[in-house]
Amino acid sequence: MSESPIRVLVWNENLHETSGDAEVLEHYPAGIHTVIADSLRAQLGDAVAVRTATLQEPEHGLTDEVLAETDVLLWWGHMGHEQVADEIVERVHRRVLAGMGILVLHSGHYSKIFKRLMGTTCSLKWRNDGERELVWTIAPEHEIAEGVPSPIVIPEHEMYGEYFDIPTPDETIFLSTFAGGEVFRSGVTYRRGLGRVFYFSPGDQAFPIYHHPDVQRVLANGVRWARPRHEPRELTADYHATGWFAG
Repeated sequence: MSESPIRVLVWNENLHETSGDAEVLEHYPAGIHTVIADSLRAQLGDAVAVRTATLQEPEHGLTDEVLAETDVLLWWGHMGHEQVADEIVERVHRRVLAGMGILVLHSGHYSKIFKRLMGTTCSLKWRNDGERELVWTIAPEHEIAEGVPSPIVIPEHEMYGEYFDIPTPDETIFLSTFAGGEVFRSGVTYRRGLGRVFYFSPGDQAFPIYHHPDVQRVLANGVRWARPRHEPRELTADYHATGWFAG
């Protein structure tokens, strides 16, 4: 399975762009999803096959057929979390538990799917004054940190700060500091069922974060890390008769 291209789907609610937000369109005229998809193709080449989907498509572009052909899903959402149908969230959740990887980006921390996977409010502190963010690598040996400088310097960004109401991460890869003194666990991983989850916070729509080469490297590394190692399968409660072990 690892020899085949990683089948990647970049999902974006695509609301800022289609609402004519001039600030967002300046950085992402064809949509955040397009910039991320293009960067993954540039970073990973033939190792990936990348598609995109948006909230506006039938079933939000997340049909059973599409998800069955997705190894890693990237999720960007902000002001349209409640517009995502619950049945689609359930569909994505089942797929993650069965082995699909998922990267949840920036304000996707408040998405229905991330809150479902975490089981917490996923609330945090925030302000948007365009402050400098330093993204420090605190797990330099991790695959997601490969080739990533420490710190990543983001000249202007929205501040996210602790307390971040998430379960204790399996791994904390990145920790961000801001000009106002706040810190934030900006890159964390989890295993859910057979699937891998990576949350990465840099990526506000008002700034050109996804054009940043170091951010692009993190996302490419995250896709490689989150890919399934085996064919996806649903975990079920199977009857197991006494005497099955003949040893």
